[in-house]
Amino acid sequence: MNGDAPPRRVWLCADDYGLSPGVNRAIRDLIEAGRLNATSVMVVGPAIGRDEVSALNDAAAKSPRCAIGLHATLTAPFHPLTMHFKPLDGGLFLPFAKLLRAGLLRRLDPEIIRAELTAQLAAFIEKFGRAPDFVDGHQHVQLFPQVRDAFLAAVKEAAPQAWVRQGGRHHSLAQRLGTPKALLLDILSAQFRRGAARMKVAFNPAFAGAYDFSKAPDFAELMRQFLDGLPEGGLIMCHPGFVDDILVRLDPLTGQREREYAFLAGDAFPRLLAVNNVTLA
Repeated sequence: MNGDAPPRRVWLCADDYGLSPGVNRAIRDLIEAGRLNATSVMVVGPAIGRDEVSALNDAAAKSPRCAIGLHATLTAPFHPLTMHFKPLDGGLFLPFAKLLRAGLLRRLDPEIIRAELTAQLAAFIEKFGRAPDFVDGHQHVQLFPQVRDAFLAAVKEAAPQAWVRQGGRHHSLAQRLGTPKALLLDILSAQFRRGAARMKVAFNPAFAGAYDFSKAPDFAELMRQFLDGLPEGGLIMCHPGFVDDILVRLDPLTGQREREYAFLAGDAFPRLLAVNNVTLA
């Protein structure tokens, strides 16, 4: 740590606002405490009514550094806003693996994808009275083949001042090869960055936060790894929340959300930021 160097400013973004009341409440608590400086909103989620939007705006007003973005959603168990979206699975978006495979095999219709993303952007603007500060994707769908071009085109048209999330990491090759999921994100993100650059859409310079949620690892140690070497303007994804019945019904990531919340709300987190000479931008 260099005490004379200015602190690195990074984004710490809580995904999934709108997924459930418990997730929403945890995110708002952390924003008000200055422990987050970004959250992305699922406009297709079941917990994104007028009161939840108003509460988020109130929390962000107490922490003016906080950015609010759109969490573009194209995977089950959620359903589209547009009437003619396809392919569907029982009226819902395809599961993650099926959507990725369809994109890799070029079986998606980019215009249908773009129309759905445009509708989600319009829903965000209607709810919040403004365009999102940034746009990312639930389960990294913005990086998928065929989806990415539609995603970038929709953002460029509806929210030209917004930046978008890419998932490429800043670690060494050896570290990247050790995590197959994150390696796939690196590959897809390289293509996404090229597309964003061509369209002159801004994006984060580096990304961290992907890990195997099923193993319930030590989130404090993970955060130390995420911060290590993350450059100025880099982004860390997180998923804090309180478990409730709606969350249990919709998402397998439950108890780990509470462990993430506990660390981010606790005393060890600001000490870790200070040791790494990092501040939340």
